[in-house]
Amino acid sequence: MPRIDLKNYIPALTGVRALAAYLVFISHYAYIFDGAMPHAFQRFFNEFHIGVTIFFVLSGFLIAFRYFDNFQLTGDWFKQYLKNRVARIYPMYFLLTAGAFIYYYFTHESAIVGKFPSAIGLFFMNITFVRGFFQDLKFTGIGPGWSLTVEECFYFSAPIVFFIIKKYNKFYLQILAITGFGFLMVLIFRNVDWYGFFGNFTFMTLYTYFGRCFEFFVGIKLALYVRQHGLERKNKITFTYLGFAGIFGCIAAMSRFAIPMGWSAGLHNPLGIITNNYVLPIFIAMFFYGLITEGSNLKKVLANPFVELLGKSSYIFYLVHLGYMNNMIHHTFNWLNDQAFALYDQWGIEWHSPFEYDSLNLLYAFIVLNCISILLFKFIEEPLNHYIRKSNFLINKSTA
Repeated sequence: MPRIDLKNYIPALTGVRALAAYLVFISHYAYIFDGAMPHAFQRFFNEFHIGVTIFFVLSGFLIAFRYFDNFQLTGDWFKQYLKNRVARIYPMYFLLTAGAFIYYYFTHESAIVGKFPSAIGLFFMNITFVRGFFQDLKFTGIGPGWSLTVEECFYFSAPIVFFIIKKYNKFYLQILAITGFGFLMVLIFRNVDWYGFFGNFTFMTLYTYFGRCFEFFVGIKLALYVRQHGLERKNKITFTYLGFAGIFGCIAAMSRFAIPMGWSAGLHNPLGIITNNYVLPIFIAMFFYGLITEGSNLKKVLANPFVELLGKSSYIFYLVHLGYMNNMIHHTFNWLNDQAFALYDQWGIEWHSPFEYDSLNLLYAFIVLNCISILLFKFIEEPLNHYIRKSNFLINKSTA
């Protein structure tokens, strides 16, 4: 079987990142259309949180695709690996989190700190990703950043996971061990009143690595299969559209599950957890395999240079589509709306304001957030990424 050159780059998988981020965006703003569409449609869009699952499967695939053959359990290798991960994830997260707490200093926006008594203490819990282990704190700071705690747990564990797969071929036992540890943590701490630290099984299974490790392992399994069988093109497009249909089938199923009291989506139903964490990743892997090996029209769209740019900037879009930056954009729209009506009164006319409708403002915000994300990617994220990778951070290249 042909081996894969690690330098191979798959543009369609970068475009998928934009698709995933936009699905999450839709899920968070489906409520705007309450009353304007049948409730079943709103429930369907509310389950578009599956973009997060797409991110997790993709992370498992990419880390295994890039590092499985060359990983070493040595200090120098781990430092270089960690350096690459820090360069990719941390600079923008730190800057945007700092921005959130500066915004809190001036506005006292309660969502940023929740009920935590110390903004400074919570800031450090956010920039160290620790807040992701606490149910009551998971949406503080940069709300969507809870998923980075899950990602970072995977990044730290990936070399050990690769070692065990290579040496002992223990794949599913690792999943059981990691998930079992999460259940044990809940049994120990669920009755401890400590901001929901491993507070219940729903939180553990949906918001921590211990509950969601299967998604990463599916990505790893796909990477190993692709590495063995190569990237040769196939004439059929079976996996692309079968996987795509399966993804939306899972969304439809979750939209039909009863929402448990105190939660917000069919995802939180026990059947929703099983669907999202264990069934959906299989269809996502099928979809990815199709994008990698088949020449579908969808692959061409996702590999388009502009969509690829949206994918590269989607990490920032994902972080800013909720919270203080989005709030400032909508405050600006409200101000422009007031200004428009003030002008209409001055002119003695009765026109509609371009900023009068929530649905249009949502579209405007989507466009503005994408523009901000692209600018931040081009002028801050990408340069910092390259700078850190070339620097002596963790590894002194002059003595290496």
